[in-house]
Amino acid sequence: MHKSKLAGFIIDCQGPELASAAGFWGGALGMELRALPPDEADSYVQLEDPLGALHIEVQAVTHPSRVHLDIETDDIEAEVRRLEQLGATRIGAVHTWVVMQAPTGQRFCVVRVQRADFAAKANTWTE
Repeated sequence: MHKSKLAGFIIDCQGPELASAAGFWGGALGMELRALPPDEADSYVQLEDPLGALHIEVQAVTHPSRVHLDIETDDIEAEVRRLEQLGATRIGAVHTWVVMQAPTGQRFCVVRVQRADFAAKANTWTE
C-alpha cells in the first residue's frame, strides 16, 4: 500500500533569465517569490501559493518551455509501477525523482512527499 497526490506544477523556462521569468509568473499568479537554498537557487524559484495547497516552482531548463505537474508519493517505485499500469512510460531518474510520460505525451514527475499534510490528503493505493 502507498499514497500519492498532486503536489503542484513546475513552470519550465528555457533561457538565461530565471529571475525575470519567476517575476513574471509570480505577478501573473499573484504569488510571492521565495528564494531556495544556494544549491537550488540557480535552477529554481518557488512561488508561494497563498492557500498552501500546491507546490509551484519556476525552473530553468535547456529544453523548450512548458508546464509539467508533479505527483508526490511516499513510495516512488510503487507509484511509478501504478502509473505504468495506467499506460505511462518511465523516461528516467533525476536526483530523487522519476520523469514519466503520459500516454498522451505530457511529461510529469513522481517526487518525494512535499507537504506536511500529505498523509491526510493523499489517495491510498493497494498494490
